[in-house]
Amino acid sequence: MEFGYEVFHPDVDVVADFYVAVLGFRRDEDASADYVTVVRDGLRVGCSRHADAPLIPRRPPAGSEIVLRVDDVRGEHARVVAADWPIADPLQQRPWGSTDFRVFDPSGQYVRIADSGSAR
Repeated sequence: MEFGYEVFHPDVDVVADFYVAVLGFRRDEDASADYVTVVRDGLRVGCSRHADAPLIPRRPPAGSEIVLRVDDVRGEHARVVAADWPIADPLQQRPWGSTDFRVFDPSGQYVRIADSGSAR
């Protein structure tokens, strides 16, 4: 089973490059100037061109929180820091047991990167 979501941005390469360079996705080979798909571990993100897409950060309760569960959350954090991408919420253990951190993608989506052992 695969899961996915779509993000909207005036320049699909900007948002696709974020997912590849910062979060370790790979580009799907079928790409155009208007749509690029990036893939990682059964998750597909469609990066769609939309000239009027609002690029403001949307932190819950406005918008949504996208959760990427990973085996090595500290390694993922190091990858994001090495890519010099801003961290929205620091790496920490949460009261419910999850260790995670958050970033905003270039389209303003709030992305939580969490350890895969967390149920939330």
